[in-house]
Amino acid sequence: MAFESLAEKLSLTFKRLRGKGKLNEADIKEAMREVKLALLEADVNFKVVKQFVTSVSDRCKGAEVMESLTPGQMVVKIVNDEMCKLMGESESKLTISPKPPTVIMMVGLQGAGKTTTSAKLGGLLKRQGKRPLLCACDVYRPAAIKQLHVVGDQLNIPTFSIEGNNNPAQIAESAVAHALKNGNDIVIVDTAGRLHIDEELMAELDRVKEVVPPTEILLVVDAMTGQDAVNVAENFNTQLDLTGVVLTKLDGDTRGGAALSVRAVTGKPIKFCGMGEKLEDLEVFHPDRMANRILGMGDVLTLIEKAETAIDEKKAMELEKKLRTSTFTYEDFLDQMEQMKNMGPLQNLVGMIPGVDAKALAGANIDEKKLARTEAIIKSMTKSERGNREKLTPSRKNRIAKGSGTTIADVNGLIKQFEQMQQMMKQFSGNMSKAQKKKFGMKFGL
Repeated sequence: MAFESLAEKLSLTFKRLRGKGKLNEADIKEAMREVKLALLEADVNFKVVKQFVTSVSDRCKGAEVMESLTPGQMVVKIVNDEMCKLMGESESKLTISPKPPTVIMMVGLQGAGKTTTSAKLGGLLKRQGKRPLLCACDVYRPAAIKQLHVVGDQLNIPTFSIEGNNNPAQIAESAVAHALKNGNDIVIVDTAGRLHIDEELMAELDRVKEVVPPTEILLVVDAMTGQDAVNVAENFNTQLDLTGVVLTKLDGDTRGGAALSVRAVTGKPIKFCGMGEKLEDLEVFHPDRMANRILGMGDVLTLIEKAETAIDEKKAMELEKKLRTSTFTYEDFLDQMEQMKNMGPLQNLVGMIPGVDAKALAGANIDEKKLARTEAIIKSMTKSERGNREKLTPSRKNRIAKGSGTTIADVNGLIKQFEQMQQMMKQFSGNMSKAQKKKFGMKFGL
């Protein structure tokens, strides 16, 4: 899970602070030392860490903390505020050209995920009502053009390429002309990468930039490379004057050094982050929400947005009554599993709920094979058993296991997951404000 190790270390530090009635300078100094070590271990840029700790320390020594009735909580608030500033305070939206098409140039090193991210961005913009065109300008990497066509087809987005043409600038220029002719208002240019930054790469990117002046130049970097990602961003920004950064594989980055350093080092905002392998797994980067996740405060807004796109509203309305009257059945559970699967890994979701320990559900991720077994088990139950009106005794479990081609352990595992699901529903309801409950309830059936 993103930022997992950093979040754990900061959580322990703040837990000790919250346990004290009043704080003195020695307490704050010790806490800041722990915060500094946690950030350095997360591979955050040293200069960024130094400035961050100084800013937090200066604010913590003021009257707002020393005279507060809950000084520990006030320190957490200050750290949260400064972390938001570090990552950009608020979301940085794409600039859309007043005269179509808007050209978005995707740049980066080989292996960062430019081609897949180009398609993901196209999919995101299409869901927002745009008509994107993907442009294949990576003429060097074997199968790069084919890959872009394949992912474009999966998202039903047209892809432009010129067979046999090895001039990226010409291809990009032709793509813009094609977009004007066919009514595409966005052109996403997937450029070639290299294993390292070199003059030839930069010269080629400069030529593309000159021929089709882009509205956005987005650098795609692998978040898991930590400090290297920051160095790459700094170099590309010097050469091309980036407008933003896309962090890929952020869901697998347990440290978070790149996300916490890129904005401070380059001055350029993180606009998007990749949170999974599916073509839908690209999110707008919200610094405030990310800071909340890091500090264990959850991210209910992103959870709501995921529910709005992944969950059938009619089914959620039908389920709402069942949940409120405690008539949630195994068939309902199966349906919810299928819809939750569309929202991403369960561990990532529970990490967005304030007060819920994601580790408690470490083994509860949903996969295709598990879903198939779950369906078989539920369909092997009697109507009464599916309705959760009969206690599943050992003999019943044995019959269900035989009927579904599974084991007693599989049946027990489903029962446990069913109970966890019920618990989760109660947690959702218990940890949200009234307004959040109302909005989320309509989308998620609470």
